[in-house]
Amino acid sequence: MIQKIKTIAKEKGYKLYNLPFQLNIWGFRANKETPNVFDDELHVFTNISQTKIAKWAYFVFKITTDPGTYWLKNPMNPQGTAILKAGQYIDTYRIDRHLGKYYALCQRLKKVTVIRDYNRDAILDFYNGKEATGMFGINIHRARKVGTTYTVDRHSAGCQVFKNVKDFDFFMQLCELHRSLYGNKFSYTLVDKRMEHRRALKQITIGSVLVGLFLGGAYYVSGD
Repeated sequence: MIQKIKTIAKEKGYKLYNLPFQLNIWGFRANKETPNVFDDELHVFTNISQTKIAKWAYFVFKITTDPGTYWLKNPMNPQGTAILKAGQYIDTYRIDRHLGKYYALCQRLKKVTVIRDYNRDAILDFYNGKEATGMFGINIHRARKVGTTYTVDRHSAGCQVFKNVKDFDFFMQLCELHRSLYGNKFSYTLVDKRMEHRRALKQITIGSVLVGLFLGGAYYVSGD
């Protein structure tokens, strides 16, 4: 998986962090549009080697990167419920109190871009909404304070939310270690598997057309 992420980072120009115990925090949005479930993943990896040869510790947690159906039907913002747009948000987060209640990774330092789902139904609209960029409080936090949560409901209005509280507590321990070494700033990268799947299909289609044209003799060679 590290190699796959390195490939994605190279293609998109994303930054990877290689210093000891410096966190790479990547969300992977599932290639499906089922609302109100924790079907996405948070991948957290860090180099634990003190030598020049990297040794990676890699953790995967179940999360949602999408808002729950309650907020899709009852948006806080009149322009629609926020869905975080895929991309890399460097030094955007810091450890702070989520809603003033408990410590989480909170969007406090820089702006993020969201897609506003405005039609007030229970269907996630990833491609048809209006984009907006700003300080929206798209935090990384937990759902219930005990055990495992199975439906998103009100737990996310666009935040990245952990399904299991023990996973979240362990994640925050990693964040505290990062903060003690590198300060209270964190980057978050979101990869949308839907978009990647669509892009791959488009490339395959274009490749097939080009091969067909070449084999059929319909090709063009430019020159002086």
